[in-house]
Amino acid sequence: MDDAEVRNIPFSPPDISDAEIEEVVKAMKSGWITTGPRTKELEKRISDYIGVDKAACLNSATAAMELTLRILGIGPGDEVITSAYTYTASASVIEHVGAKIVLIDTAPDSFEMDYSKLAEAITEKTKAIIPVDIAGKMCDYDTIFEVVESKRDLFKPNSELQSLFNRIIVLTDAAHAFGAERKGFRCGQVADFTCFSFHAVKNFTTAEGGAVVWRNDRGLDQEWLYNQFMLYSLHGQSKDALAKAQKGAWEYDIVYPAYKCNMTDIMASIGLVQLDRYKGLLERRKEIIMMYDRALLPIGLQGLEHYGEGFSSSGHLYLLRVPGISKEQRNEIIIKMADAGIACNVHYKPLPMFTAYKNLGFDIENYSNAYKQYANEITLPLHTLLRDEDVDYITNNLKEILKDIQGGLVGV
Repeated sequence: MDDAEVRNIPFSPPDISDAEIEEVVKAMKSGWITTGPRTKELEKRISDYIGVDKAACLNSATAAMELTLRILGIGPGDEVITSAYTYTASASVIEHVGAKIVLIDTAPDSFEMDYSKLAEAITEKTKAIIPVDIAGKMCDYDTIFEVVESKRDLFKPNSELQSLFNRIIVLTDAAHAFGAERKGFRCGQVADFTCFSFHAVKNFTTAEGGAVVWRNDRGLDQEWLYNQFMLYSLHGQSKDALAKAQKGAWEYDIVYPAYKCNMTDIMASIGLVQLDRYKGLLERRKEIIMMYDRALLPIGLQGLEHYGEGFSSSGHLYLLRVPGISKEQRNEIIIKMADAGIACNVHYKPLPMFTAYKNLGFDIENYSNAYKQYANEITLPLHTLLRDEDVDYITNNLKEILKDIQGGLVGV
């Protein structure tokens, strides 16, 4: 390929319009740049969008998951289960609160955890499961809750909130899945607690940020629970800056020596405009995924099914597997794509392959299905700044590169 024809296609840049920039400027001129009226407005609009009573905006999905574990009273002596095929945040929060990480292998040829192994992993110490809505596709929650119910007799609550559930709590890492739907329910309406990421690479961004929502039908005191997230995210301070700013209202208490992970109004101002645009952003992602599918699946490549009967992904990542290639060949493909100006990625390197998790005693030999998913996986660029001709350029280059890989593919 001639150098003049090489494009520069980044992996996942943020889609920021003039409207977001204007709203940030308004926030900066307003006098409120930390947690204030825009953050509260974004919380209300997120809860309305999902169809729940409350949302708590924080500075990351990681913070949302960790604070949820802490508010639930999960800590040393407890166990929390998550997938071996995920980003570290799904598991690191378990370590942060002092509980034991229990990793589950994926099912064969699947990016989701093996639910039969999930049942086997539950003990009297298990307090929560953190499923992962990978790439924006919601998990099989029917099966997850069936497993939870089947193990209800093992559950030993050690906090008032755990007693209210009186079973293992399902706390989803939905970092990828804001806007996804399954069986008529939107992500955030199904798991007991659902945590979203609004990081710069996500479909919906606030630059850095996240939120946690919870179901309306679990008998939870909505105001109390929301206030717990506010307390835990702002040093355990009984009033936020907005409340303290009211005339004569300086007095406050520290009711718990807590943490600092609140969202700011500058971040929320980006999110308010992103939410206005989000329907169109999701539609464009679907168009791109369909273009990829039409070009790549007929030649023998395997992709995650984002859309089907009864479910619709948020279309966050385009996960592609190339059958019959080695890890080394996969890496070679990514390098050659980079030479063509196309930034690709891998989602995910299983957690047991990292030093931190090896040091915790995990061995990838025990997670063979996850390794097989990883070894031939390539994540193609997927973002709303891609033009149709960019997608054609990506797929055409990939096809040409695959022809050069040893063995090739039938149909390429």
